[in-house]
Amino acid sequence: MPTLTLISHPLCPFVQRAAIVLLEKQVPFQRINVDLSDKPAWFLEISPTGKVPMLQVQEAGGSNEVLFESVAICEYLQETQPGPSLYPDDPLARAKHRAWIEFGSATLAEAWGYLNAKDHVTANVKATSLKDKLAQLEKVPSLGPYFDGETFGMVDVVFAPVFRYFDVLETDRDASLFADFPRVNAWRKKLRVRASVIAAVSTDYPALFRAHLRRQQVLLMEKI
Repeated sequence: MPTLTLISHPLCPFVQRAAIVLLEKQVPFQRINVDLSDKPAWFLEISPTGKVPMLQVQEAGGSNEVLFESVAICEYLQETQPGPSLYPDDPLARAKHRAWIEFGSATLAEAWGYLNAKDHVTANVKATSLKDKLAQLEKVPSLGPYFDGETFGMVDVVFAPVFRYFDVLETDRDASLFADFPRVNAWRKKLRVRASVIAAVSTDYPALFRAHLRRQQVLLMEKI
């Protein structure tokens, strides 16, 4: 098997996707964090986008390949590594899951916009958009306890980092975002206790995330 190295940043939700898949597959890997505010030369040399995650794949024969973009990395791991499949076997169901993964990326963008809002108007607009996304998820027939019933899969991988933000903050204001979506809220609570989700970030992640929000002087941190 190739040697895998995950190029990472402690707060990146897209890195968490790759880490969760690696942990679910129980594949050994190394992890290297980079400072995205002061990117090292070696990182810029191998990264087409200057972003994380990247996955270095060192083959036994000596070749060294670099993958970038979280979805591509997760798909590669799904196709090449042992362990449980993170997609349904049925082609139609698999395509639907991939569509919900795209929806998950859009949900992440709305959540990030809400959490980083610096004024009430922006916060309210983003909160409304995020609730619209949660309302769509609430209607998914298979939802509970995971996205696809009893089976943990790639859609769960994508949404776990989104929900982690709110697990860290746990303010009354954020709890109210989920108040009208009990099935989504139960899903969120199920994901946060899964071993791979917990281990996808360092133990100081909550402190690092709160410190980031304080540095950005976001509206949300005024009451935390």
